[in-house]
Amino acid sequence: MSTKGILGRKLGMTQVFTKSGKLIPVTVVEVEPNVVTQIKTIENDGYEAIQLGFDTKREKLATKPELGHTNKAETTPKRFLKEIRGVNIEDYKLGQEVKVDIFKEGEVVDVTGTTKGKGFQGVIKRHNQSRGPMSHGSHYHRGPGSMGTMLPMRVFKGKKLPGHMGTLTVTIQNLEVVKVDLEDNVILIKGNIPGPKRGLVIIKSAVKNPDKINEVEELNSYVVEEEVTEKVENQQQDNKVETQESTEEVTNETTEEEK
Repeated sequence: MSTKGILGRKLGMTQVFTKSGKLIPVTVVEVEPNVVTQIKTIENDGYEAIQLGFDTKREKLATKPELGHTNKAETTPKRFLKEIRGVNIEDYKLGQEVKVDIFKEGEVVDVTGTTKGKGFQGVIKRHNQSRGPMSHGSHYHRGPGSMGTMLPMRVFKGKKLPGHMGTLTVTIQNLEVVKVDLEDNVILIKGNIPGPKRGLVIIKSAVKNPDKINEVEELNSYVVEEEVTEKVENQQQDNKVETQESTEEVTNETTEEEK
């Protein structure tokens, strides 16, 4: 079975309920239609893969090489371009859109993302080491500890020391697709996935279980955005009315002063 994949953005986590009352923690991934920006073949590139473009950006922010690359696929400039290997390139065409319905509910997938950056951290936070006594004259509190024996006159490789933490490419395997919403371009994935909110993620068919599809219970309605969108629209309309009234008052005052 050939692999398949799509790019998306992690929006955050929530929970959904099945008809039987079971609670399922899910991660919401926003997936707008990806575009096939390049098809790589063995004759030209030495391997087979497709390149997907995700997240449209303004032409003003794109360079001329980027514009020339996306113009070949007759699409707009993209913010992210990623390759998916192991696919059947005969199923794809240049400029084709890849949507969320490429995956089915209950399908097992692997999700790749970049973990949250923690900056430069010490050994207690980075490696979960213990601290020393904090009182009674102890001069050792949160230090890295002994560097090793005296004989080699150097620090052995692999010693756990302070350093940069986070911003690693991590793949979580065998996650279940709970819901595929084609109207809102959203995929609900069971459990957590790496990365911060609005971070780029790559969803691909599972390497260890490519053909596995679990049985999925029917979900209750999980859409809670209608009330929020209505409130936002009402606030925007009220703000427009207020600004129109204020501009009319200012114009009336200026006309009266001119008279």
